[in-house]
Amino acid sequence: MIYHLLSFEGPDDYARAGGAATRMTGLANTLAEAAETHLWFVGDPKLPGEERHGNLYLHRWCQWLSEHHPLGVYDGEAAKIEDYSASLPHAVLARVRSGGPSTVIAEDWHAVHALLHLHELLRRADLTTEVELVWNVSSTIGFSRVNWPAVTNAATLTTVSRYMRNLILQKGVEAFVVPSGLERAAFTPPDAQWTTRLRTALGERLLLAKVARWVREKRWMVAIESVASLKAQGYRPLLAARGGIEPHRAEVLAHARRQRLTVVEALLTEPDPEGLLAALARAGEADVVLLEGTFDERTRRALLHGADAVLANSSHEPIGMLGLETMAVGGVACTGCTGEDYAVPGYNALVLQTDDPSEFTRWFLQLRSRPHGDAGLRAAARETAERYRWEAVVGAALWPRLRRRG
Repeated sequence: MIYHLLSFEGPDDYARAGGAATRMTGLANTLAEAAETHLWFVGDPKLPGEERHGNLYLHRWCQWLSEHHPLGVYDGEAAKIEDYSASLPHAVLARVRSGGPSTVIAEDWHAVHALLHLHELLRRADLTTEVELVWNVSSTIGFSRVNWPAVTNAATLTTVSRYMRNLILQKGVEAFVVPSGLERAAFTPPDAQWTTRLRTALGERLLLAKVARWVREKRWMVAIESVASLKAQGYRPLLAARGGIEPHRAEVLAHARRQRLTVVEALLTEPDPEGLLAALARAGEADVVLLEGTFDERTRRALLHGADAVLANSSHEPIGMLGLETMAVGGVACTGCTGEDYAVPGYNALVLQTDDPSEFTRWFLQLRSRPHGDAGLRAAARETAERYRWEAVVGAALWPRLRRRG
């Protein structure tokens, strides 16, 4: 069996914009341990068009367009979708002709048109029995642009949570749940000495972390109000905020000023945990520190582990990968109540259901008042995350849904 993964996002920094990059990169690496695997994505125009790492082949598509759209994978989105959908299926078909039985998994609406085009090419070439097509739905974005009858006729549909399955069911379509998984590196916490130095640098301060796009559904306003609430109760919170380039940022910062919170920016001089530690130390007595600059994955894991709580409580999360990543490094995840199937309130996470900041402060302070603090929750979080290793997800949830295996 040969696997072909079709996704806009991928492993390049240029192609990373959200959870799809993490999902497809992890899935590709896991499948490549068992079989030849091809990941077709909108990659960095400065890198090779094709690259091989053992069984894994990276195919960077739309590079001629990306050269003129340097801001990332979704810069020039419409033109890239048109090019990806028109040209990529022919390249996949050629691989099928030379390679034999294959499974093609396309991610979200950006790749669904390419999948439908490929289905038509396979039909004309009388190769439909050689290839199983799967469309995975990780987001509601683009639902109105999907030809649902056509895709259900062409492919098996999967999705990432029971929450998303119910949203898809409203279209009159069934989808099987195959949750996103975690790679081995996701379970590597920062060095214990680094964590000790962090606590020493912060003293009695409560470190909260939020890593999300600046959009309303991520509940940034609630995060700001939670900081203000803790401060009003005599605590010394520090919110480490890492956002994107979205315009909602200005509204959030204006709200922080209305709450009489001090906001500072801190540029990571180094994209590693040492740079993070220095940036947090430079925050001084500020209430909110905006972390700017480049983060590597070690830095991200260090922040998720070192924080007293990670605010991942969005109003709409298909699966909530940030919460799961937090749990994998033994962090305290505060999730919402939508697609986070893994979260058990008070056992392995704090589960928040409203826009009321007192909900967070109440559960958070109760957690800290336990005889052993949050140690039990952190241990349960890691144990839960172990069930979401990609190897386990592929073996238990993906392969049983495929009609053919090789």
